[in-house]
Amino acid sequence: MKYMFASDIHGSAHYCRKMLEAYRQSGAERLILLGDLLYHGPRNDLPQEYAPKQVIAMLNEYKNEIIAVRGNCEAEVDQMVLEFPVMADYAILVLNGLTFFATHGHLFNQDQMPPLKAGDILVHGHTHLLKAEKVNGHYILNPGSTSIPKGGNPATYAILDEQDFKIFDFDGNVVKEAKLG
Repeated sequence: MKYMFASDIHGSAHYCRKMLEAYRQSGAERLILLGDLLYHGPRNDLPQEYAPKQVIAMLNEYKNEIIAVRGNCEAEVDQMVLEFPVMADYAILVLNGLTFFATHGHLFNQDQMPPLKAGDILVHGHTHLLKAEKVNGHYILNPGSTSIPKGGNPATYAILDEQDFKIFDFDGNVVKEAKLG
């Protein structure tokens, strides 16, 4: 099965539309959002077409297909307007026979690892830096940021297809990939 991972929309209606279009075209079964959905946060400039209310409406249309975790910019008020759960710090997902610890990255990350069994996968956002590499027996994955990429990276999202994790830009180019398992 296919799954899409995205993080750090930060209230950009422009990039939320692009992300949802990529999701529809990908044929993915679920959209896994790794936090910081609605607000830009005090350390970031406003993203292109900053419109959290539009992002709310767009995401709510997919409420039955979204699995989301809380980012450091999420607040309890967000749960009042979003029609899918967003306040969990992490989710443990078994996808295509692989165990993923999905989180935003501000609490658990490569430097603050959660308790993982050998072969488990940590997937997070937060840094706005894409990553797909094996470190100490675990894969560390980050789909990058959909709206405020850093480190010279383009705006990105990722697709898990069977055991292939590919990070794409919004022109459909594979920016980075990893064969998991």
